[in-house]
Amino acid sequence: MNFRFQALLGAPYRGGNAAITSSNHLISAVGNRVSITDLIASSTQTLPIQSSSNIARLAVSPNSLFLLIIDDNSRALFINVKLGIVLHRIRFKGAVSAVRFSPNGEMVAVGVGKLVQVWRVPGLKRKEVFGFELVRTFADCGGKVMALDWGNDSEWLVVGSKDLTARLFRVRKGKGGVGLKPFLFLGHRDVVVGVFFGVDGKSGEVSRIYSVARDGAVFSWGKDDARVEKSEKDGDKAGSPGTPEEEEKDGVGNGNVNGNSKKRKRFGGKGRDLDEEEENVLHMMKWKLLKKNFCSQGARVSACDYHRGRELLVVGFSNGVFGLYRMPDFICEHFLTISSQKITTCVFNNLGNWLVLGCAKLGQLLVWEWNSGSYILKQQGHYFDVNCLAYSADSQVLATGADDNKIKIWNVTTGTCFVTFAEHTNAVTALHFTANNNVLLSASLDGTVRAYDFFRYRNFRIFTSPSSRQFVSLTADPSGEVVCAGTLDSFEIFVWSMKTGRLLDILSGHEGPVHGLMFSPTNAILASSSWDKTVRLWDVFEGKGNVERFPHTHDVLTVVYRPDGKQLAASTLDGQIHFWDPIEGVLMYTIEGRRDIAGGRLMTDRRTAANSSSGKYFTTLCYSADGSYILAGGRSKYICMYDVAEQVLLRRFQITQNLSLDGVIDILNSKNMTEAGPLDLIDDYDSDTEVGVDKQTREMLGVGLPGAVPNRGRPIVRTKCLRLAPTGRTFAAATTEGVLVYSMDESFIFDPTDLDMNVTPEAVDAALKEDRPGRALLISLRLNEDALIKKCILAVKPVDIQAVARSVPFRYLKRIMVAFAELMERCPHLEFVLRWCQEMCNAHGRYIKQNSRDLLPALKSLQKAITRSRQDLLDTCIASNLRNFTTGSAPFQYNVEFGALYAAPRC
Repeated sequence: MNFRFQALLGAPYRGGNAAITSSNHLISAVGNRVSITDLIASSTQTLPIQSSSNIARLAVSPNSLFLLIIDDNSRALFINVKLGIVLHRIRFKGAVSAVRFSPNGEMVAVGVGKLVQVWRVPGLKRKEVFGFELVRTFADCGGKVMALDWGNDSEWLVVGSKDLTARLFRVRKGKGGVGLKPFLFLGHRDVVVGVFFGVDGKSGEVSRIYSVARDGAVFSWGKDDARVEKSEKDGDKAGSPGTPEEEEKDGVGNGNVNGNSKKRKRFGGKGRDLDEEEENVLHMMKWKLLKKNFCSQGARVSACDYHRGRELLVVGFSNGVFGLYRMPDFICEHFLTISSQKITTCVFNNLGNWLVLGCAKLGQLLVWEWNSGSYILKQQGHYFDVNCLAYSADSQVLATGADDNKIKIWNVTTGTCFVTFAEHTNAVTALHFTANNNVLLSASLDGTVRAYDFFRYRNFRIFTSPSSRQFVSLTADPSGEVVCAGTLDSFEIFVWSMKTGRLLDILSGHEGPVHGLMFSPTNAILASSSWDKTVRLWDVFEGKGNVERFPHTHDVLTVVYRPDGKQLAASTLDGQIHFWDPIEGVLMYTIEGRRDIAGGRLMTDRRTAANSSSGKYFTTLCYSADGSYILAGGRSKYICMYDVAEQVLLRRFQITQNLSLDGVIDILNSKNMTEAGPLDLIDDYDSDTEVGVDKQTREMLGVGLPGAVPNRGRPIVRTKCLRLAPTGRTFAAATTEGVLVYSMDESFIFDPTDLDMNVTPEAVDAALKEDRPGRALLISLRLNEDALIKKCILAVKPVDIQAVARSVPFRYLKRIMVAFAELMERCPHLEFVLRWCQEMCNAHGRYIKQNSRDLLPALKSLQKAITRSRQDLLDTCIASNLRNFTTGSAPFQYNVEFGALYAAPRC
């Protein structure tokens, strides 16, 4: 039962900025987690690290080894990306609006309110208990820091702030007081949201500075031959272009700043004039405004980025439009629209040929190659919360339906969405895969049930009722011939034919909404649960109607069958799970789960979490593949796992630690309570600024839709649906944070069987040296160590596979099948492993058939691995056919015949 967090689906991007590493890995924030997308392999992983609240800013080091994330509470985590572990933690004393690593990777600049702080970050060569060291603090900005950028030599910082100015700072303190005062760039009429260094392509030195304001003004600044005169006595600030004081000064370019020309010794003993040392002091030079450009399109600038190598500037607006300009001439290369919502992040990759665009409100993340106009990555999560899930029979595909009327199909292995169905006009409430894995059924509140073909990815059939109804539950019989759906308003169950789409029957009898439907896996008996406090069994094919009725004391929320069809589980409003024998019609067990699922107090709750009765019940249930345990979730931050036979709690999974969600903490801080209500729910933001540009809000999110919570826009943590994969090694949960995927991890568990003094890893090596593979495999199975089992399997000679397979005891079949499934996915010896599987089935086929229930998870895992290898081989054959066809090679006909033969269905 050792499940651990594996991935987060359904939301590739939720806000903040994004970053691309040098190895073309896209890093983005998803709530309080970090998602990493490999743009070359088209796969996504989520780091098993959570911040205390939603991530506001992130920055990646130049060597792509370290990641710094900062949440809304100004708490920062310094992460090793490769290992996925937290190295250091630090909390800043204010809200962080900008963060960026220096080019040498030794420092990081952070904008904290009106301050700019430069910290020396932990490194591989430094060994400190507290790795962060404050190097400099600049307090010259008159407003909130909005953007910053480093020079190539990690010595200069240009900062844009809310006081309509940009400033040039020197990080290292110069001699004689040089570097104390910044240079000011004046002239903007709105907030400066972007500042960038322009580098000369030949010399590699800073030649220009670009500043971008929120009103779309782009100013280009260049160096002048003159220098700014500075007196240490009066402490005047460095001059700014266009000011009367600077225009009236004479002798600005005299080169003598401090009035002395004494020579000083450097570390190497060489003499050097102070004037020579200050020759390249950028902020002591005269900067002038070269050009003013405007790109406003009736909207505010919300994000921008600049690539020094290609001299490209990208500007994103609050209306979903972005422009790509070639600097310094400000030539428009592209001007396109990606959505109708605000663009919250724009960033180039290292080469400058890929552009990342993100829209937090839509959960949209795009990687666009601007040269060819093609998409490298195009992902968009669900706009609202996910309502339902469904696993395919081979566990390779996961379907999700949400309140945004869309159905998305995800590849579980890569974590990417490859199909989106948008035919529904209202919230999707239920999903179901047919047994043949070729058809996906969906139910919606728009009054339709739709069937989707997974060969052509189209909606090929629509099931409707005589009058408009709202469907909230859905199922199909094991043969896939009959489709049933339960309603919310008429309390009826509609039965259709899959082949013809004709309405066959309407089952009446319930007196409340039918929220649970499921066919028995072994026969044609349909189980339904309703808010009328009953569970009913129906004989759909014989037309006998209601054949059994199980009464409860409270409303029944959901019902599920055990995989063998010999047990029925139903959850009620009082927090109990009742287990029934559907054949005898008797109550077998009852689990009291009110205390287990209780946890988390809402901001609007008048009672404590312990005394509150709201949410202490399960709304979704899911059996394991062998039926030994059951997963339960509801309006809580916990997912509970129970042992059915013993009726005990095995484990509780806390789905999130994100304090930005309501219901995560158990005890509220009384200091945050006011006469007007909780302080966190009071909007004290400045209403004069444009909503949606400076602040990402969810005030109107989900209002007026089913499942919407009147909580003033603050999301409530909950679990709406649970589904366990047919392999039994993975389960998915539809939560407020997205679709959380948990997988079983056995890599660090030592669970030996039949252990004695002679069963040791040394004995395994000795048996292999003596050419006794059967004995070595048996000892490794008794040790139950994954590495040793795979080593012994690969050490067997092909001619000895049949004999060794027959010598494997029955009790180790499940373990060795799991090893075969893992070898199929990672081992290059495909034919060798398939030969093993064939001989094991020949030797133990009768036992496998008789004990299929216990071996079902292992068999499903093996089936998934074989199906995936088959598909990979088929794709290779098709690619080879296309390549040979274009080159006119002779093997074209052979590959066509082989591909057709391999693609033929198997029994």
